[in-house]
Amino acid sequence: MGDVNLHDWIDELSDVLDVDTEVDEGLVLDLARTVAKSVERPAAPITAYLLGFAAGAQDANPEVIEKLAARAQALADGWDRPSDAPDPDDIDDEVPDDSIVDHTADEEAFED
Repeated sequence: MGDVNLHDWIDELSDVLDVDTEVDEGLVLDLARTVAKSVERPAAPITAYLLGFAAGAQDANPEVIEKLAARAQALADGWDRPSDAPDPDDIDDEVPDDSIVDHTADEEAFED
């Protein structure tokens, strides 16, 4: 197929999606590269999508988009959770059995 002109692709895609925006492709590509290496490859396009979603939701100017990207970059740079680690929200923490503990003093504190 040969080399693709990224600027042409961005222009045509913007037309098809009916968006009028400037894209800092270097910023997006750098972020995607870091995420792919530090987190995992499938996280790269998801990160780019979420960056765009956040930028659109905030009607962000280029300076704000750079700040959003920097925050995402910092998260990716510090990412150390292995891909097979369970989501902390999905872990069922064991609840200790305190049925043998005398709670009389606790009840008296509430009565005062």
